[in-house]
Amino acid sequence: MTWWVLVVMVFDLTVRIAAIIIVPRNRRPTAAMAWLLAIYFIPLIGVLLFLLIGNPRLPRKRRKMQRQVNDYIQRTSEHLDFGTLRPNAPPGYTSLVTMNRQFGAMPLSGDNDAHLISGYRESLDAMAEAIRSAERHVHVEFYILQTDASTDNFFRALEETCARGVTVRVLLDHWANRGKPFYKQTLRRLDEMGAQWRLMLPVQPLKGKYQRPDLRNHRKLLVVDGTVAFMGSQNVTDSTYNLKKNIQRGLHWVDLMCRLEGPVVASVNAVFLSDWYAETGEVLTDEIDLFDVRSGPGDLDCQVVPSGPGFEAENNLRLFLALLYYAQERVIIVSPYFVPDEALLLAVTTACQRGLQVELFVSEEGDQAMVYHAQRSYYEVLLRAGVKIWMYRKPFILHSKSMTIDDELAIVGSSNMDMRSFGLNMEISLFVRGEEFVREMREVEQSYRELSRELTLDEWKKQPLRSTVLDNLARLTSALQ
Repeated sequence: MTWWVLVVMVFDLTVRIAAIIIVPRNRRPTAAMAWLLAIYFIPLIGVLLFLLIGNPRLPRKRRKMQRQVNDYIQRTSEHLDFGTLRPNAPPGYTSLVTMNRQFGAMPLSGDNDAHLISGYRESLDAMAEAIRSAERHVHVEFYILQTDASTDNFFRALEETCARGVTVRVLLDHWANRGKPFYKQTLRRLDEMGAQWRLMLPVQPLKGKYQRPDLRNHRKLLVVDGTVAFMGSQNVTDSTYNLKKNIQRGLHWVDLMCRLEGPVVASVNAVFLSDWYAETGEVLTDEIDLFDVRSGPGDLDCQVVPSGPGFEAENNLRLFLALLYYAQERVIIVSPYFVPDEALLLAVTTACQRGLQVELFVSEEGDQAMVYHAQRSYYEVLLRAGVKIWMYRKPFILHSKSMTIDDELAIVGSSNMDMRSFGLNMEISLFVRGEEFVREMREVEQSYRELSRELTLDEWKKQPLRSTVLDNLARLTSALQ
Protein backbone atom coordinates (compact mmCIF):
# COMPACT_ATOMS: atom_id res chain seq x y z
CA MET A 1 0.00 0.00 0.00
CA THR A 2 1.51 3.34 -1.05
CA TRP A 3 1.64 6.29 1.30
CA TRP A 4 -0.92 8.36 -0.62
CA VAL A 5 -3.52 5.60 -0.35
CA LEU A 6 -3.00 5.58 3.42
CA VAL A 7 -3.38 9.37 3.51
CA VAL A 8 -6.62 9.17 1.55
CA MET A 9 -8.00 6.47 3.84
CA VAL A 10 -7.10 8.44 6.98
CA PHE A 11 -8.60 11.61 5.51
CA ASP A 12 -11.78 9.78 4.48
CA LEU A 13 -12.17 8.26 7.95
CA THR A 14 -11.56 11.63 9.58
CA VAL A 15 -14.23 13.29 7.43
CA ARG A 16 -16.77 10.58 8.26
CA ILE A 17 -16.14 10.78 12.00
CA ALA A 18 -16.21 14.58 11.95
CA ALA A 19 -19.48 14.51 9.98
CA ILE A 20 -21.14 12.35 12.63
CA ILE A 21 -20.11 14.88 15.29
CA ILE A 22 -20.82 18.11 13.40
CA VAL A 23 -23.75 17.48 11.06
CA PRO A 24 -26.53 16.32 13.44
CA ARG A 25 -26.04 19.17 15.91
CA ASN A 26 -29.19 21.33 16.22
CA ARG A 27 -30.55 19.83 13.01
CA ARG A 28 -33.67 17.80 12.22
CA PRO A 29 -32.94 14.05 12.13
CA THR A 30 -34.11 13.82 8.52
CA ALA A 31 -31.90 16.73 7.44
CA ALA A 32 -28.95 15.30 9.36
CA MET A 33 -29.44 11.88 7.77
CA ALA A 34 -29.68 13.39 4.28
CA TRP A 35 -26.43 15.32 4.78
CA LEU A 36 -24.65 12.27 6.19
CA LEU A 37 -25.76 10.17 3.22
CA ALA A 38 -24.50 12.84 0.82
CA ILE A 39 -21.15 13.08 2.60
CA TYR A 40 -20.75 9.29 2.84
CA PHE A 41 -21.70 8.42 -0.75
CA ILE A 42 -20.27 11.45 -2.57
CA PRO A 43 -17.66 12.68 -0.06
CA LEU A 44 -16.02 15.50 -2.01
CA ILE A 45 -19.24 16.97 -3.40
CA GLY A 46 -21.11 16.32 -0.15
CA VAL A 47 -18.51 18.13 1.97
CA LEU A 48 -18.34 21.07 -0.45
CA LEU A 49 -22.14 21.40 -0.48
CA PHE A 50 -22.26 21.23 3.31
CA LEU A 51 -19.65 23.97 3.62
CA LEU A 52 -21.57 26.08 1.11
CA ILE A 53 -25.19 25.61 2.24
CA GLY A 54 -24.97 23.53 5.41
CA ASN A 55 -25.64 26.41 7.79
CA PRO A 56 -29.40 27.17 7.78
CA ARG A 57 -28.98 30.30 9.91
CA LEU A 58 -28.26 33.89 9.06
CA PRO A 59 -24.93 35.30 10.24
CA ARG A 60 -24.72 35.91 14.00
CA LYS A 61 -24.88 39.69 13.51
CA ARG A 62 -28.18 39.44 11.59
CA ARG A 63 -29.70 37.14 14.21
CA LYS A 64 -28.67 39.58 16.93
CA MET A 65 -30.35 42.43 15.04
CA GLN A 66 -33.57 40.38 14.79
CA ARG A 67 -33.53 39.73 18.55
CA GLN A 68 -33.06 43.45 19.17
CA VAL A 69 -36.03 44.24 16.95
CA ASN A 70 -38.21 41.62 18.67
CA ASP A 71 -37.28 42.93 22.13
CA TYR A 72 -38.05 46.49 21.06
CA ILE A 73 -41.43 45.55 19.57
CA GLN A 74 -42.48 43.58 22.64
CA ARG A 75 -41.42 46.35 25.07
CA THR A 76 -42.96 49.13 23.03
CA SER A 77 -46.28 47.39 22.38
CA GLU A 78 -46.73 45.68 25.74
CA HIS A 79 -49.19 48.18 27.22
CA LEU A 80 -50.69 49.65 24.06
CA ASP A 81 -54.34 49.24 23.10
CA PHE A 82 -54.64 47.63 19.67
CA GLY A 83 -58.38 47.95 19.18
CA THR A 84 -61.29 45.98 20.60
CA LEU A 85 -60.96 42.23 20.23
CA ARG A 86 -63.87 40.04 19.24
CA PRO A 87 -65.68 38.51 22.23
CA ASN A 88 -66.12 34.81 23.02
CA ALA A 89 -62.74 33.59 21.85
CA PRO A 90 -62.90 29.83 21.19
CA PRO A 91 -60.95 27.47 23.48
CA GLY A 92 -57.27 27.31 22.66
CA TYR A 93 -57.29 30.47 20.56
CA THR A 94 -55.58 32.60 23.21
CA SER A 95 -52.73 30.11 23.54
CA LEU A 96 -52.16 30.28 19.76
CA VAL A 97 -51.92 34.05 19.94
CA THR A 98 -49.53 33.81 22.90
CA MET A 99 -47.26 31.44 20.97
CA ASN A 100 -47.18 33.76 17.94
CA ARG A 101 -46.37 36.70 20.20
CA GLN A 102 -43.58 34.83 21.97
CA PHE A 103 -41.81 33.75 18.79
CA GLY A 104 -42.69 36.53 16.33
CA ALA A 105 -43.14 39.47 18.75
CA MET A 106 -46.18 40.96 17.00
CA PRO A 107 -49.32 41.71 19.04
CA LEU A 108 -52.88 40.64 18.30
CA SER A 109 -55.05 43.57 17.25
CA GLY A 110 -58.77 44.15 16.74
CA ASP A 111 -60.89 46.52 14.64
CA ASN A 112 -59.15 45.49 11.41
CA ASP A 113 -60.47 45.32 7.86
CA ALA A 114 -59.08 42.66 5.51
CA HIS A 115 -60.21 41.83 1.98
CA LEU A 116 -58.82 39.37 -0.54
CA ILE A 117 -57.81 40.21 -4.10
CA SER A 118 -57.51 37.10 -6.26
CA GLY A 119 -57.10 38.75 -9.66
CA TYR A 120 -53.48 39.19 -10.77
CA ARG A 121 -54.02 42.48 -12.60
CA GLU A 122 -56.52 43.70 -9.99
CA SER A 123 -54.01 43.39 -7.17
CA LEU A 124 -51.31 45.29 -9.08
CA ASP A 125 -53.76 48.07 -9.87
CA ALA A 126 -55.09 48.17 -6.29
CA MET A 127 -51.56 48.57 -4.94
CA ALA A 128 -50.82 51.30 -7.51
CA GLU A 129 -53.97 53.16 -6.45
CA ALA A 130 -52.93 52.99 -2.79
CA ILE A 131 -49.44 54.23 -3.63
CA ARG A 132 -50.87 57.28 -5.41
CA SER A 133 -52.73 58.22 -2.22
CA ALA A 134 -49.53 58.38 -0.14
CA GLU A 135 -48.73 61.54 1.78
CA ARG A 136 -45.80 60.50 4.01
CA HIS A 137 -44.11 57.29 2.92
CA VAL A 138 -44.42 54.14 0.83
CA HIS A 139 -42.71 50.92 1.87
CA VAL A 140 -42.29 48.27 -0.81
CA GLU A 141 -40.85 44.82 -0.06
CA PHE A 142 -41.10 42.02 -2.62
CA TYR A 143 -39.18 38.84 -3.26
CA ILE A 144 -39.26 39.59 -7.01
CA LEU A 145 -39.68 43.14 -8.29
CA GLN A 146 -39.55 43.78 -12.04
CA THR A 147 -40.51 46.68 -14.21
CA ASP A 148 -42.35 45.31 -17.25
CA ALA A 149 -45.53 45.94 -19.22
CA SER A 150 -47.71 44.34 -16.52
CA THR A 151 -46.17 46.28 -13.63
CA ASP A 152 -45.74 49.62 -15.40
CA ASN A 153 -48.75 51.15 -13.62
CA PHE A 154 -47.25 50.12 -10.25
CA PHE A 155 -43.92 51.74 -11.12
CA ARG A 156 -45.55 54.86 -12.55
CA ALA A 157 -47.42 55.22 -9.24
CA LEU A 158 -44.09 55.08 -7.41
CA GLU A 159 -42.60 57.67 -9.79
CA GLU A 160 -45.53 60.04 -9.35
CA THR A 161 -45.36 59.64 -5.58
CA CYS A 162 -41.61 60.31 -5.47
CA ALA A 163 -42.15 63.39 -7.64
CA ARG A 164 -44.51 64.77 -4.97
CA GLY A 165 -41.75 64.50 -2.36
CA VAL A 166 -43.09 61.41 -0.63
CA THR A 167 -40.40 59.04 0.69
CA VAL A 168 -40.36 55.71 -1.13
CA ARG A 169 -38.32 52.86 0.30
CA VAL A 170 -37.90 49.61 -1.63
CA LEU A 171 -36.50 46.19 -0.70
CA LEU A 172 -36.03 43.34 -3.19
CA ASP A 173 -34.29 40.00 -2.80
CA HIS A 174 -30.83 39.99 -4.38
CA TRP A 175 -30.48 36.39 -5.52
CA ALA A 176 -34.08 36.08 -6.77
CA ASN A 177 -33.71 39.12 -9.03
CA ARG A 178 -30.11 39.16 -10.22
CA GLY A 179 -29.69 37.82 -13.70
CA LYS A 180 -33.45 37.84 -14.29
CA PRO A 181 -35.18 39.81 -17.09
CA PHE A 182 -35.34 43.57 -16.51
CA TYR A 183 -33.11 43.46 -13.40
CA LYS A 184 -30.85 46.33 -14.44
CA GLN A 185 -33.79 48.26 -15.89
CA THR A 186 -35.63 47.92 -12.57
CA LEU A 187 -32.71 49.25 -10.51
CA ARG A 188 -32.17 52.07 -13.00
CA ARG A 189 -35.84 53.03 -12.84
CA LEU A 190 -35.74 53.06 -9.03
CA ASP A 191 -32.66 55.30 -9.15
CA GLU A 192 -34.19 57.68 -11.68
CA MET A 193 -37.40 58.13 -9.66
CA GLY A 194 -35.41 58.89 -6.49
CA ALA A 195 -36.51 55.88 -4.46
CA GLN A 196 -34.34 54.61 -1.62
CA TRP A 197 -33.73 50.95 -2.37
CA ARG A 198 -31.67 48.07 -1.02
CA LEU A 199 -31.09 44.44 -1.98
CA MET A 200 -32.18 41.90 0.61
CA LEU A 201 -29.76 39.16 1.72
CA PRO A 202 -27.13 40.22 -0.82
CA VAL A 203 -24.47 37.66 -1.73
CA GLN A 204 -21.59 40.06 -2.36
CA PRO A 205 -18.49 38.64 -0.65
CA LEU A 206 -16.21 41.30 -2.13
CA LYS A 207 -18.33 43.88 -0.30
CA GLY A 208 -18.30 41.88 2.93
CA LYS A 209 -21.89 40.74 2.48
CA TYR A 210 -22.30 37.00 2.56
CA GLN A 211 -24.47 34.29 4.07
CA ARG A 212 -25.71 30.93 2.86
CA PRO A 213 -26.48 31.80 -0.79
CA ASP A 214 -29.81 30.00 -0.99
CA LEU A 215 -31.37 31.90 1.92
CA ARG A 216 -34.14 34.12 0.58
CA ASN A 217 -36.30 36.99 1.79
CA HIS A 218 -39.53 35.65 0.33
CA ARG A 219 -41.87 38.29 1.80
CA LYS A 220 -44.31 40.30 -0.30
CA LEU A 221 -45.73 43.43 1.30
CA LEU A 222 -46.61 47.05 0.72
CA VAL A 223 -47.36 49.72 3.34
CA VAL A 224 -48.70 53.20 2.55
CA ASP A 225 -48.54 55.90 5.28
CA GLY A 226 -49.01 53.25 7.96
CA THR A 227 -52.73 53.20 7.16
CA VAL A 228 -53.08 50.68 4.32
CA ALA A 229 -51.09 47.50 3.73
CA PHE A 230 -51.03 44.67 1.23
CA MET A 231 -49.49 41.25 1.76
CA GLY A 232 -49.80 37.79 0.25
CA SER A 233 -48.23 35.54 -2.36
CA GLN A 234 -47.88 37.77 -5.43
CA ASN A 235 -44.64 39.25 -6.69
CA VAL A 236 -44.47 42.48 -8.67
CA THR A 237 -43.87 40.98 -12.09
CA ASP A 238 -45.74 39.65 -15.10
CA SER A 239 -47.78 36.49 -14.47
CA THR A 240 -45.24 34.59 -16.61
CA TYR A 241 -42.31 35.98 -14.59
CA ASN A 242 -40.96 37.07 -17.99
CA LEU A 243 -39.05 33.79 -18.26
CA LYS A 244 -38.69 32.27 -21.72
CA LYS A 245 -39.29 28.73 -20.46
CA ASN A 246 -42.57 29.80 -18.81
CA ILE A 247 -43.74 31.66 -21.89
CA GLN A 248 -42.95 28.68 -24.12
CA ARG A 249 -44.97 26.39 -21.84
CA GLY A 250 -47.80 28.92 -21.55
CA LEU A 251 -47.46 29.07 -17.75
CA HIS A 252 -49.18 31.82 -15.77
CA TRP A 253 -49.13 32.30 -12.01
CA VAL A 254 -52.33 32.53 -9.92
CA ASP A 255 -51.92 34.47 -6.68
CA LEU A 256 -53.76 35.88 -3.68
CA MET A 257 -53.21 39.24 -1.99
CA CYS A 258 -54.89 40.76 1.05
CA ARG A 259 -55.62 44.47 1.56
CA LEU A 260 -55.48 45.59 5.21
CA GLU A 261 -56.60 48.57 7.22
CA GLY A 262 -56.50 49.02 10.98
CA PRO A 263 -53.97 48.48 13.78
CA VAL A 264 -52.50 45.39 12.08
CA VAL A 265 -50.96 47.67 9.42
CA ALA A 266 -48.48 48.78 12.11
CA SER A 267 -47.30 45.20 12.46
CA VAL A 268 -46.82 44.80 8.70
CA ASN A 269 -44.85 48.05 8.75
CA ALA A 270 -42.77 46.73 11.66
CA VAL A 271 -41.73 43.78 9.52
CA PHE A 272 -40.61 46.15 6.77
CA LEU A 273 -38.75 48.38 9.21
CA SER A 274 -36.95 45.40 10.75
CA ASP A 275 -35.84 44.22 7.30
CA TRP A 276 -34.77 47.75 6.36
CA TYR A 277 -32.74 47.96 9.58
CA ALA A 278 -31.13 44.57 8.86
CA GLU A 279 -30.04 45.66 5.37
CA THR A 280 -29.08 49.28 6.05
CA GLY A 281 -28.45 49.66 9.78
CA GLU A 282 -30.91 52.59 9.74
CA VAL A 283 -33.34 52.87 12.65
CA LEU A 284 -36.45 54.64 11.38
CA THR A 285 -38.60 54.55 14.53
CA ASP A 286 -37.86 58.23 15.23
CA GLU A 287 -39.25 59.13 11.82
CA ILE A 288 -42.10 56.63 11.79
CA ASP A 289 -44.13 55.72 14.85
CA LEU A 290 -43.89 51.96 14.85
CA PHE A 291 -47.25 51.60 16.54
CA ASP A 292 -49.24 54.55 15.24
CA VAL A 293 -52.43 52.61 15.88
CA ARG A 294 -55.47 53.56 13.82
CA SER A 295 -58.76 51.71 13.95
CA GLY A 296 -59.99 50.31 10.69
CA PRO A 297 -63.52 50.00 9.33
CA GLY A 298 -63.69 46.27 10.09
CA ASP A 299 -64.08 43.97 13.07
CA LEU A 300 -61.42 41.33 12.46
CA ASP A 301 -58.78 40.15 14.92
CA CYS A 302 -55.42 39.96 13.14
CA GLN A 303 -51.88 39.02 14.06
CA VAL A 304 -48.83 39.17 11.82
CA VAL A 305 -46.45 36.22 12.12
CA PRO A 306 -42.99 36.84 10.62
CA SER A 307 -40.67 33.86 10.27
CA GLY A 308 -37.30 32.90 8.89
CA PRO A 309 -33.72 31.94 9.71
CA GLY A 310 -33.28 35.08 11.81
CA PHE A 311 -35.68 33.70 14.42
CA GLU A 312 -34.89 31.06 17.01
CA ALA A 313 -37.99 28.98 16.13
CA GLU A 314 -39.81 28.06 12.94
CA ASN A 315 -42.70 30.41 13.66
CA ASN A 316 -44.83 29.56 10.64
CA LEU A 317 -44.48 25.79 11.03
CA ARG A 318 -45.45 25.93 14.71
CA LEU A 319 -48.57 27.93 13.88
CA PHE A 320 -49.57 25.52 11.10
CA LEU A 321 -49.09 22.54 13.40
CA ALA A 322 -51.03 24.12 16.26
CA LEU A 323 -53.94 24.96 13.97
CA LEU A 324 -54.08 21.46 12.50
CA TYR A 325 -54.44 19.98 15.98
CA TYR A 326 -56.82 22.79 16.98
CA ALA A 327 -59.25 22.18 14.09
CA GLN A 328 -62.55 20.47 14.86
CA GLU A 329 -64.39 20.28 11.53
CA ARG A 330 -62.30 20.98 8.43
CA VAL A 331 -58.96 22.17 7.14
CA ILE A 332 -58.37 23.55 3.65
CA ILE A 333 -54.76 24.13 2.58
CA VAL A 334 -53.56 25.94 -0.54
CA SER A 335 -49.84 25.56 -1.17
CA PRO A 336 -47.99 25.47 -4.49
CA TYR A 337 -45.08 23.67 -2.83
CA PHE A 338 -46.23 21.12 -0.25
CA VAL A 339 -43.17 19.27 1.04
CA PRO A 340 -43.91 18.60 4.72
CA ASP A 341 -41.55 17.47 7.44
CA GLU A 342 -42.54 14.54 9.65
CA ALA A 343 -44.40 16.72 12.14
CA LEU A 344 -46.55 18.45 9.51
CA LEU A 345 -47.29 15.22 7.66
CA LEU A 346 -48.36 13.59 10.92
CA ALA A 347 -50.57 16.57 11.81
CA VAL A 348 -52.33 16.53 8.41
CA THR A 349 -52.96 12.79 8.39
CA THR A 350 -54.01 12.85 12.05
CA ALA A 351 -56.61 15.51 11.22
CA CYS A 352 -58.14 13.06 8.72
CA GLN A 353 -58.04 10.25 11.24
CA ARG A 354 -59.86 12.47 13.73
CA GLY A 355 -62.70 12.64 11.23
CA LEU A 356 -62.03 16.10 9.84
CA GLN A 357 -62.55 17.12 6.23
CA VAL A 358 -59.07 17.91 4.88
CA GLU A 359 -58.46 19.32 1.41
CA LEU A 360 -55.18 20.25 -0.26
CA PHE A 361 -54.89 22.43 -3.37
CA VAL A 362 -51.74 22.07 -5.47
CA SER A 363 -50.83 22.64 -9.10
CA GLU A 364 -51.23 19.94 -11.73
CA GLU A 365 -48.01 21.12 -13.35
CA GLY A 366 -44.82 22.17 -11.61
CA ASP A 367 -42.43 24.99 -12.39
CA GLN A 368 -39.57 23.63 -10.26
CA ALA A 369 -38.77 20.02 -11.07
CA MET A 370 -37.13 18.98 -7.78
CA VAL A 371 -39.84 20.51 -5.60
CA TYR A 372 -42.58 19.18 -7.88
CA HIS A 373 -41.31 15.62 -7.62
CA ALA A 374 -40.62 15.88 -3.89
CA GLN A 375 -44.22 17.04 -3.38
CA ARG A 376 -45.59 14.15 -5.44
CA SER A 377 -43.80 11.66 -3.19
CA TYR A 378 -46.27 12.49 -0.41
CA TYR A 379 -49.47 12.09 -2.43
CA GLU A 380 -50.01 8.38 -1.72
CA VAL A 381 -49.79 8.66 2.05
CA LEU A 382 -52.06 11.72 1.98
CA LEU A 383 -54.65 10.03 -0.22
CA ARG A 384 -54.64 6.88 1.89
CA ALA A 385 -55.19 8.97 5.01
CA GLY A 386 -58.25 10.60 3.41
CA VAL A 387 -56.91 13.96 2.22
CA LYS A 388 -58.78 15.23 -0.82
CA ILE A 389 -56.18 16.54 -3.27
CA TRP A 390 -57.25 19.11 -5.86
CA MET A 391 -54.90 19.73 -8.78
CA TYR A 392 -55.23 23.18 -10.32
CA ARG A 393 -55.30 22.62 -14.06
CA LYS A 394 -52.31 23.52 -16.22
CA PRO A 395 -51.00 25.71 -17.71
CA PHE A 396 -51.64 27.72 -14.55
CA ILE A 397 -49.42 27.57 -11.46
CA LEU A 398 -51.51 27.99 -8.31
CA HIS A 399 -49.12 30.12 -6.27
CA SER A 400 -51.50 31.22 -3.49
CA LYS A 401 -50.65 30.25 0.10
CA SER A 402 -53.46 29.95 2.63
CA MET A 403 -55.14 27.79 5.23
CA THR A 404 -58.66 27.94 6.65
CA ILE A 405 -59.64 26.23 9.89
CA ASP A 406 -63.31 25.47 10.56
CA ASP A 407 -65.38 28.63 9.98
CA GLU A 408 -63.55 31.27 11.99
CA LEU A 409 -59.75 31.12 11.54
CA ALA A 410 -57.54 31.61 8.52
CA ILE A 411 -53.95 32.23 7.43
CA VAL A 412 -52.83 33.98 4.27
CA GLY A 413 -49.36 35.12 3.31
CA SER A 414 -46.10 34.29 1.55
CA SER A 415 -45.25 30.99 3.25
CA ASN A 416 -45.40 27.69 1.41
CA MET A 417 -45.82 24.47 3.35
CA ASP A 418 -42.40 23.12 2.62
CA MET A 419 -39.15 22.76 4.49
CA ARG A 420 -37.58 25.67 2.63
CA SER A 421 -40.28 28.09 3.82
CA PHE A 422 -40.02 26.75 7.36
CA GLY A 423 -36.25 26.92 7.74
CA LEU A 424 -34.58 28.93 4.98
CA ASN A 425 -36.96 31.64 3.72
CA MET A 426 -37.95 34.84 5.47
CA GLU A 427 -41.76 34.82 5.31
CA ILE A 428 -44.76 36.79 6.54
CA SER A 429 -48.13 35.26 7.45
CA LEU A 430 -51.38 36.84 8.59
CA PHE A 431 -53.44 35.03 11.23
CA VAL A 432 -57.10 36.15 11.10
CA ARG A 433 -60.12 35.46 13.29
CA GLY A 434 -63.47 36.33 11.77
CA GLU A 435 -66.27 34.44 10.02
CA GLU A 436 -66.64 37.14 7.36
CA PHE A 437 -63.01 36.77 6.31
CA VAL A 438 -63.27 32.97 6.20
CA ARG A 439 -66.33 33.34 3.96
CA GLU A 440 -64.20 35.33 1.52
CA MET A 441 -61.60 32.60 1.68
CA ARG A 442 -64.28 29.97 0.98
CA GLU A 443 -65.29 31.84 -2.18
CA VAL A 444 -61.68 31.86 -3.38
CA GLU A 445 -61.28 28.18 -2.51
CA GLN A 446 -64.44 27.34 -4.43
CA SER A 447 -63.16 29.21 -7.48
CA TYR A 448 -59.97 27.13 -7.27
CA ARG A 449 -62.02 23.95 -6.90
CA GLU A 450 -63.96 24.72 -10.06
CA LEU A 451 -60.70 25.08 -11.98
CA SER A 452 -59.15 21.92 -10.55
CA ARG A 453 -59.53 18.19 -10.88
CA GLU A 454 -59.50 15.74 -7.99
CA LEU A 455 -56.60 13.29 -7.78
CA THR A 456 -57.78 9.83 -6.72
CA LEU A 457 -55.83 6.98 -5.18
CA ASP A 458 -56.75 4.73 -8.10
CA GLU A 459 -55.27 7.20 -10.55
CA TRP A 460 -52.15 7.63 -8.44
CA LYS A 461 -51.51 3.89 -8.31
CA LYS A 462 -51.07 3.94 -12.10
CA GLN A 463 -47.98 6.18 -11.92
CA PRO A 464 -45.07 4.70 -13.92
CA LEU A 465 -42.05 3.41 -12.03
CA ARG A 466 -39.76 6.13 -13.42
CA SER A 467 -41.97 8.81 -11.81
CA THR A 468 -41.87 7.03 -8.47
CA VAL A 469 -38.07 6.84 -8.63
CA LEU A 470 -37.77 10.56 -9.45
CA ASP A 471 -40.25 11.47 -6.71
CA ASN A 472 -38.36 9.49 -4.07
CA LEU A 473 -34.96 10.89 -5.08
CA ALA A 474 -36.34 14.44 -4.95
CA ARG A 475 -37.82 13.70 -1.52
CA LEU A 476 -34.37 12.77 -0.18
CA THR A 477 -32.74 15.95 -1.52
CA SER A 478 -35.51 18.15 -0.08
CA ALA A 479 -34.20 17.39 3.42
CA LEU A 480 -30.78 18.95 2.74
CA GLN A 481 -31.08 21.98 5.00
